[in-house]
Amino acid sequence: MSLELKINQDIKSAMIAKDSVRLRGLRAIKAAVLLAKTEKAGIEELDQDTEIKVLQKLVKQRKESGEIYKEQGREDLFQIELEEQQVIEEYLPKQLDRSEVESIIRTIITETGASGMKDMGKVMGLANQKLAGQADGKTISELVKSCLS
Repeated sequence: MSLELKINQDIKSAMIAKDSVRLRGLRAIKAAVLLAKTEKAGIEELDQDTEIKVLQKLVKQRKESGEIYKEQGREDLFQIELEEQQVIEEYLPKQLDRSEVESIIRTIITETGASGMKDMGKVMGLANQKLAGQADGKTISELVKSCLS
């Protein structure tokens, strides 16, 4: 079942349950999926990789907005961003913890024979492919830098 169909079904369920928090998050996902489809020149279905990228982008936006609201002392808006982020994360593949990501990156470094920062691009490319949807790019980048230096 495509993400769009699942989201539509979950929106109906959230409306019936009068779950405004969940409904807000689901509507954000639906809007982002529709926007992505429009950008892709009217395709019918997004592939799974594109769906994951859309969801990761939404989570990243919520995290960044939440941090800004927290810094400004707007706890009410921070809470809204946090709630939406949690709903969106339910549709992403299970996220790996930092040690699991580091283990995979060390394996990639060993396989490619990378020896220093000059090989960061090669390692980042393979790590992003292998860890797509399971870790965010910022974490991957930090760990690649620390492992190569």
